[in-house]
Amino acid sequence: MAHHIIKSGYIKLADRLNRFPQGVFPSKLLYKILEMLFSEKEAKLVSLLPLRPFTAEKAGQAWKMDRVNARKILDRLCSRAILTDIEENGRQVYCLPPPMAGFFEFSLMRITGDIDQKLLSELYYQYINVEEDFIKNLFLVGETQLGRVFVHEPVLSRENALHVLDYERATEVIKTASHIGISTCYCRHKMAHMDRDCDAPKQICMTFNTTAASLTKHGFARQVEVLECLELLDTAYSHNLVQFGDNIRKDVNFICNCCGCCCEAMIVARKFAILHPVHTTNFIPQIKDDACTGCRECVTVCPVEAMSLVSANDPHHPKKKKARINTEICLGCGVCARICPEDCINLQSRTQRVITPLNTAHRVVVMAIERGKLQNFIIDNQVWQNHRAMAAVIGVILKLPPIKQAMASQQMKSIYLEALFKRLNL
Repeated sequence: MAHHIIKSGYIKLADRLNRFPQGVFPSKLLYKILEMLFSEKEAKLVSLLPLRPFTAEKAGQAWKMDRVNARKILDRLCSRAILTDIEENGRQVYCLPPPMAGFFEFSLMRITGDIDQKLLSELYYQYINVEEDFIKNLFLVGETQLGRVFVHEPVLSRENALHVLDYERATEVIKTASHIGISTCYCRHKMAHMDRDCDAPKQICMTFNTTAASLTKHGFARQVEVLECLELLDTAYSHNLVQFGDNIRKDVNFICNCCGCCCEAMIVARKFAILHPVHTTNFIPQIKDDACTGCRECVTVCPVEAMSLVSANDPHHPKKKKARINTEICLGCGVCARICPEDCINLQSRTQRVITPLNTAHRVVVMAIERGKLQNFIIDNQVWQNHRAMAAVIGVILKLPPIKQAMASQQMKSIYLEALFKRLNL
């Protein structure tokens, strides 16, 4: 029914966005959001852009206009953080990020007067937190997810620290980033307009590398040096915030400092934890029962309600409680270990390590094959020379029984795919 009253440009844009592995869920709320962020002409133009990074010349070809005019439109979209722009091998390259993590968040990562941010926040809240179809599709489809949790580094023992790889450390992501940007936390900003935000710091959202370069260039983030970003990370630790970031090992684009009450990743992890919408760390808390006093501190700070109190079964103190952890839903963030006044919670390694994709391209391909959208990625980007033939083959794979699809997914996660990405410099 909505298709009869919504202008065609927004319908085309929604179809384009749905070619991303994480996609969108078409609804009246989505079209209202798109109408606030795009003019109908812009929506039509953006619906023609490639999935992968492109030049102004490429956009001009798709739009049937010269490079100069195409670049003016692209730069205008970048100035509103609808697109991102980067310098690559001496040339300007543009990219349309997905809605999440992408231009949905960017629209609230600074205070602006060009759009009604209160109304936009209300629409986001209804579309994401109430309607839920979009967020379920984003987090609950497929095995490979958009984001992962970083371990709370201050609570690592010397032995545990030896088993933490560099890409698992937020501090290492910060120290090795080419660019760092700090902006307003989208989630708490949105909740502030709903009168539902908490007192956790808002100017603490971290972006890195090419994403940070574009956002700082256009004023959506404040460029900072490593030392200041590390100090902000310490601030996040002191407020018991969970670090939730890009689910890749190389060139991480973002780390959010999440509270359990406002941040969508933590809300989803709490609501649908048993379905594993968020990749955990490689650690799990271990409680020393004989030292636990049942003070509830760990229960209070756990963002996904994995901690609870149960009877200590002490015949001399029948009302005594002790902490118990639900390992099935625990994120392994380690915040509970930091807050424990009795120092009776330690982190131990999980029996099976969590697999993290090599880079963004690797993750996108794996997510696409799990969500039945790999043919979009291949045809759109011409990754292989005979891309239409490859798309036909993939189309067959996607029609196989689930077990066979799972086998294909595992093959895409193999070291052979990593070698391919490195060779193609994707």
